[in-house]
This record gives sequence, structure tokens and C-alpha cells, in this order.
Amino acid sequence: MPAATALLTPELIAMIDSGVSTIVASRDAALRPSLMRAVGSSITPDGSEITVYLARSQSGQLLQDMAASGRIAVVFSSPSTHRTVQVKARSFTGRAASAEDVPTLERYLQALVVEICSIGHTAQLVRKMLAYRLEDLVAITFAPEEAFNQTPGPMAGSALPATRAGADAAGGQA
Repeated sequence: MPAATALLTPELIAMIDSGVSTIVASRDAALRPSLMRAVGSSITPDGSEITVYLARSQSGQLLQDMAASGRIAVVFSSPSTHRTVQVKARSFTGRAASAEDVPTLERYLQALVVEICSIGHTAQLVRKMLAYRLEDLVAITFAPEEAFNQTPGPMAGSALPATRAGADAAGGQA
């Protein structure tokens, strides 16, 4: 598996860290997808770990599918530009969110408010969309193993260079 620091460029890390729309997905044994909007996310400065926050009460199927498949995919998209990147991993850890996570969740909320308001929507919309009860949240942390350009256009769906290199080195099995 390629190292996360080689997988995500500083520019992509900054984008993911900037308060963009975050959608978490997985799939069941029959390959049926499940997905849910995260109410927050964070990434380490070197891009080696990403944490997404999901409301258990709204994400039951997704959490069940993640537990059964061991797989997670997350799409980060800038509403103002439609620039989008998808990251995937074959393992993750989960824990109950705590009061220590509140600053991260608030930072994410404020950043997404700025992003969404820049395209004409209200802060009230974003606050309602990302409302949560702390005791309902689960924090899912993973090391990205694959990354794909999902920005609409001719390159959508293409693996980022480090992912392609990892796939080539693993005989296409990345």
C-alpha cells in the first residue's frame, strides 16, 4: 500500500482540511452502496489519517456495511468549485465521539458555513444539515490507501498518481 504522505499532496490535504462537503460510503455483500453525510471531518497535517464523524441514528446501514465489509470510501467536495477527491481504505477504527472532538466539529461547521454561504445558501441551512447530539456521534479514523480525482470532467474517476503507482507495484491489486 502506498504511504499516505505520497498519496495525498499538500494541496489535497489543504482542500480536505478546508471544510468541504464530506460523504462517507461503503457497501454490503451484494455490492449495494450505503452512504451518509458526515457532520465533521479532520485530517492530519501529513495526510496519514482522516477522521469522519457520523450520527449513529442516521447511519445504521452504513455502519453495518462498514463493519461487515471492512471498507470505507469518503468523498470530499468543494461546493463552490465542484473540485472533488475520493479516498478509500480497507480498514478503519471507530470510537464514540467525546467533548474533545467538539472543537474539531465546530471548526468543520464554521468552514462549511463559509463555503456554502459563498454560493448563496444560508448559515442556518448548514447548521441544520450538520446538527448532531454528541452522544450520538461515532468518530471513524482511517489511513487513506487509494485516492481518485472525482471532479466532474474528463479526468473524473481516474486514480491519483500515487494510487496508480501503488496499484502497479502491487500488480493492480491496490
